[in-house]
Amino acid sequence: MKFLLDPNLVFLNHGSFGACPREVHEEYQQLQRELETQPVSFLQRRLPDLLQEARHILAEYVGAETDEIAFVPNPTFATNTLARTLKLGPKDELLTSNHEYGACMNAWRFMQEATTSFKIVHQTLELPVTSNEQIVERFWQGVTARTRVIFLSHITSPTALTLPVEEICRRAKEQGILTIIDGAHVPGQLDLNLKEIGADFYTGACHKWLCAPKGASFLYARRDMQSLVKPLVVGWGWGDVQRQFDSGSEFQDNHQWLGTHDPSAYLTVPKAIRFQRENDWPKVQTRCRALAEQAVDMLSELTNVERVHPNGFYLQMGLIEIPSSTDPKQLKRQLLDEFDIEVPVICWQEHTFLRVSIQAYNTEADITRLVEALRELL
Repeated sequence: MKFLLDPNLVFLNHGSFGACPREVHEEYQQLQRELETQPVSFLQRRLPDLLQEARHILAEYVGAETDEIAFVPNPTFATNTLARTLKLGPKDELLTSNHEYGACMNAWRFMQEATTSFKIVHQTLELPVTSNEQIVERFWQGVTARTRVIFLSHITSPTALTLPVEEICRRAKEQGILTIIDGAHVPGQLDLNLKEIGADFYTGACHKWLCAPKGASFLYARRDMQSLVKPLVVGWGWGDVQRQFDSGSEFQDNHQWLGTHDPSAYLTVPKAIRFQRENDWPKVQTRCRALAEQAVDMLSELTNVERVHPNGFYLQMGLIEIPSSTDPKQLKRQLLDEFDIEVPVICWQEHTFLRVSIQAYNTEADITRLVEALRELL
C-alpha cells in the first residue's frame, strides 16, 4: 500500500488532515535524521538553499514566482498573519461568505475585537447552488463603498463547494478591493495557477490533497502587495541591524524564520509533487471525482438523507445532509467504533452534513460500507 493508513480503517476524511504516502514520509524522516545528525550545519548552512529549492518547485506547481511564496505551518497561520497586519479601520468592511473555515474566521473576529472594530460582512450563499454566475452575483451583493478586503475560500471546508474565485478577484481588482483566498483544499485536488486567479494573497495547504507531511503550507503574496504584510513571528529574518538571513526577498526572510523548528515538512513538498506526477495524478483525480459522485448518488438514495450540491460543484469531497435531529458526535463515534469508518459529521447553519473525502486509496467497497452503516444507524 502506498499510504501509511491503518488497513482496517475506512478512511473517508482526507480533507481534514490529509494522509502521507509511504515514500514521501520516508523522505520526511530522512530529512529529520539529517537534521539531528548535525543540527547547526543543517539549520544554519544548508537550510537556506534547501528552502529556496523547495519554494521554487512549489511556485512552479502553483503558477507563481519563487519570491512570491513563503512556507507557513498551515493556512490558519497565514490568515492570522494577514489579519494582524492589514490595518482595517472602524469604517472598513471585510466581506466574506457564510461558508468559511471557523479557525480562520476566528482570526478576523479576534482582530475585530482587539483593534478597531471593523465590520465583518457574512454574505449568505444559499444551498443548493445552480451556477457559478449565481454565486458571483449573490456574493457581490455584499460589496459596499466600505469594502476593503474580501476573504473567501476557493473550496469551502464545511460545504465542499468550489467557488468561482477568479471572477470575484477580477471584479475586486477593478474596484480596488484586496483579495485573500483560502485555498487550503486546492493543491493536489484542483490545478492551480495563481497568476490567472489574480488574488492579492492566497494560502494553500500542502499537507492535505498534495499529501505532504503535516505542517507544510504556503502564503502567496503578489510582489506589489508584499510590503503590506508584516511577519506574525519576528525572528532572524527581519530588520537591518541583526538580520542573519538574506535570500534577496524581504518577504520570504520576514516570514520564513520563526525561530528553531523542524522545517522537514516544507522540504518534503517537492517529493510530494513528484510522487503525484509519477503516479499519474490527473487520472487519480478523475477516478476520485467519479467515486465521489457515486458516493453522493448512493447515499442520496437512503431514507432521511438529502443531496446538497448537484454534480459538478464539488470535486473529491462530496456532501450529503442528514436530519438535524441527529447527534453529530454520537453518529461520528458510532461510525468509527462500530464500523471502523472515519468520516466527519459537520454542523453548519442549522444543517447537519456528512462530508465524504475520496483519495487515491479509497475504493467502491469503502462507499458501500458507509452506505450500509448509515442505513443501519439512520
